[in-house]
Amino acid sequence: MEEQKQQKPKIRPLKPEEGEQPPEPQRKLPRFLVRALAALVVLAAALSLTAAVAFRDSLNLDSIKRWFTYRSLTRSDSGRAESFPYGGELTDAFAVLDGDLLVCSRNAISLYSGSGTQYIDQPVNMENPVVSTNGSLAVVYDAGGSELYVLGQRTLVWTGEGLESILSARLNKNGQLTVVTQASGYRGMVTVYDAAYTPVMSVNLASAFVMDAALSDDGHTLAILTVGQSGGTFSTGLELYDMDYSSGQYAPDFTCQLGGGVVLETRHTATAVWSLGDRGLTVTDHGGRSSGVSWADKHLRRYTLSGDGFAAALLGKYRAGSQAELWVVDSQGQRRVLELNEQVMSISAAGRYLAVLTGDRLDIYTDQLELYDTLEGTRGARTVLLMPDGSAILISADSAGFYIP
Repeated sequence: MEEQKQQKPKIRPLKPEEGEQPPEPQRKLPRFLVRALAALVVLAAALSLTAAVAFRDSLNLDSIKRWFTYRSLTRSDSGRAESFPYGGELTDAFAVLDGDLLVCSRNAISLYSGSGTQYIDQPVNMENPVVSTNGSLAVVYDAGGSELYVLGQRTLVWTGEGLESILSARLNKNGQLTVVTQASGYRGMVTVYDAAYTPVMSVNLASAFVMDAALSDDGHTLAILTVGQSGGTFSTGLELYDMDYSSGQYAPDFTCQLGGGVVLETRHTATAVWSLGDRGLTVTDHGGRSSGVSWADKHLRRYTLSGDGFAAALLGKYRAGSQAELWVVDSQGQRRVLELNEQVMSISAAGRYLAVLTGDRLDIYTDQLELYDTLEGTRGARTVLLMPDGSAILISADSAGFYIP
């Protein structure tokens, strides 16, 4: 029997319908063009990386942030905006509040935008106005007085009245408020308010005078600075309290001595207490470990604790004169030093930047003391306020103006 051969089915191409054009085959790019495009991509990536390294201080997220924040602000070629009168004088208290200029005088609290628009004009009656900010909120109080004001979102948020002789008031990053006042029968009282400004904790001290107090940025630890005598000599003490609201009786979880210097400024981050005094800087973590530097053999002329992760101090061999050293100290006590031979009018820190204002120039440095930007021709400016993005506010006797690098 003859084997039948299996026939394969015939495949016939589909005929295009009437009026329809058959698809054209895709053309491939020539091989040399593909290689050229690949080389251009690699070259562009290499140039971008080189530019990012070479211009990392000028081409960064802060410059982009400045462009979006101040794009509507009219500026000169140097980056300066037109100055505006702030209705006060150089003896007033100044601060940056969420990118605006806050001015606190004896009779008014004022807030100005970069173009000079006034958002707040709050009448007050204060003998010694003091201001402290956490960036987005500010507390203004009369040292030794009975009233304080919390401001934010370009408005007056809360007013505290009838307090007994306010010694200090501070806001942490969460908006919680810590107030130190005098108290009858005690050497000081510390009251902690929540973000709605309801008192949640109060500590009365009878053993030593309270100088200052600050709640940690995470709201878990309260630091109280005291002054008294230890072994017959003047001494500054630090007490740390756990924020356990379930008990009405509070005892410090940790106590240490900071020496015989006078603490001038305090900052309490989420992990440590920064105490800057006339003799040096001490950074104490919540476990009791301390680090810092001493400048007891020098005169402290100016200082700031407002930078992120560093403190700055202007030190001189003599109380006056143009020769000085600018110290930048980190949380581990490591310092960088810049020699200066000019009269420094003001210093300011914010974010990773540090500003130094001399008689006719503004220099802005990074926290590594690398020069970031310079503005010439600042005669008349006596105070500089820095913002976290590297922008600055220059304040003279009767006017203020923004500078954007």
